[in-house]
Amino acid sequence: MILPWHLYLMALLYILAGINHFRKPGMYIKTIPPLFKNPELINILSGAAEIILGILLILPFSSNFAAWGIIMLLIAVFPANLYMYQNKKAGFGLPRWILFVRLPLQIVLIYWAYQYIF
Repeated sequence: MILPWHLYLMALLYILAGINHFRKPGMYIKTIPPLFKNPELINILSGAAEIILGILLILPFSSNFAAWGIIMLLIAVFPANLYMYQNKKAGFGLPRWILFVRLPLQIVLIYWAYQYIF
């Protein structure tokens, strides 16, 4: 089975994002809402999940599982995106309109992952 280039792109983006969780953990930890305990562990788990799901996405026998995992991950990290919009420090000083646009972008990313469920 030949996989479409956009599936490889998605996989690469998640793998690189996951690696970045370990390269620059402070950046991600800052975006975790305070109501969640142990942000360091959350960062490690979400980074590992992105790497693993990205790899599984390009393996034909596991791409369906990986796509569902990515959808669940995108839903799970939504509170961090909302927190970034609400908290100036967590939003890295980005303009609020960019942080606002990022919220519905999650739906686009979920739809993109859904394309690989077969």
